[in-house]
Amino acid sequence: MPKTSTLPEAQKLLGLEGLRFLATAAVLLWHYQHFAFAGGPRINLTRSELPFYQALFPFYEAGEYGVWFFWCISGFIFFWKYRAVVADRTIGGRTFFVYRLSRLYPLHIATLLLVAVLQPVYFAQHGFYFVYQNNDVPHFIAQLFMASDWLPPRSESFNGPIWSVSVEIVDYAAFFLTLRFVTASPLLNLVVILASITFGTQLGTSLAFFYAGGLAAMARQAVVFTRHRRMLEAMAGCAAIAVPAALWLADIELVPVAGPLLLTYAPILLFCCSGQLTLPRRIETLLEAAGNMTYSCYLLHFPFQLAIALACAAMQRPIPYGSHLFWAAFVLPTLVASHFTYRWFEAPAQRLIRSTLLRKKQAGRTSPAPL
Repeated sequence: MPKTSTLPEAQKLLGLEGLRFLATAAVLLWHYQHFAFAGGPRINLTRSELPFYQALFPFYEAGEYGVWFFWCISGFIFFWKYRAVVADRTIGGRTFFVYRLSRLYPLHIATLLLVAVLQPVYFAQHGFYFVYQNNDVPHFIAQLFMASDWLPPRSESFNGPIWSVSVEIVDYAAFFLTLRFVTASPLLNLVVILASITFGTQLGTSLAFFYAGGLAAMARQAVVFTRHRRMLEAMAGCAAIAVPAALWLADIELVPVAGPLLLTYAPILLFCCSGQLTLPRRIETLLEAAGNMTYSCYLLHFPFQLAIALACAAMQRPIPYGSHLFWAAFVLPTLVASHFTYRWFEAPAQRLIRSTLLRKKQAGRTSPAPL
């Protein structure tokens, strides 16, 4: 590959942008149950009574697995965009990690500080914290360096959803180091996946899904110029449809098999959705905006919930989480705020950090980044 630039050219993966948004919606609605928090543990919650349950029940019942899907999408994007340039040393370690941290760190610090201010207020009102209880100095320092969840158990501290991003930082390091100093062969991905699933930890799970997404990216790149591309795409499409159909017809309990099932199915779905799409410009813009706002939504929704809980406590009213109107008043402003947070805070902060820490000609080039 000619070394004419520091970073690869941006390539639109519109199907993956849509999947990223769906994974965000899954986590957002899974965490909607935070509003049932009361007196330390959650109250007995009947999920079927939550707003719009008939339409949204997959998110309410299994939204936690959206995090695993995020890891897989991240692996796809990283291997799609950076595998070649990391392996052949076109991009250096400093540039790679500045790009990653400039994408993640500004909003993480902002929301961490916001929660650190609001949680003591909630504690003063109730004698305990809202949802996440480990809000002390050691956990704050670990969160400050995005290292809160590198080791089990889950930290359950401050802006709790950051735990999956903390784990993903290790994935980034493993990605760079293995490509730079070991090999870019797909066999390495298989070795990492097989080794990771034996760990039995959240870090092992994230590595397995990240490298599985990488395999999907390699498969997509490998079929681009093959004469059998349409046949392979058709086979993958049939598998993507047949698997959920078979599970539904067989009425299989999904929870016991969720890990291996999603680990094999998610890469197939990513392969199918990463093909070239020709869409009207307005739809392209909408999908790109939906993909861009995912990280903001992921980190903003818990501070929003905490602020709402504080407001309800100040008014001495229970949180009306069963109300459809309340649901809309939480979900829609969260999505709108996420969109504008990306435009007015995340993107400018990225540009500022990159222009400060990297050479000007490098900082001017941007590339879509994962969660």
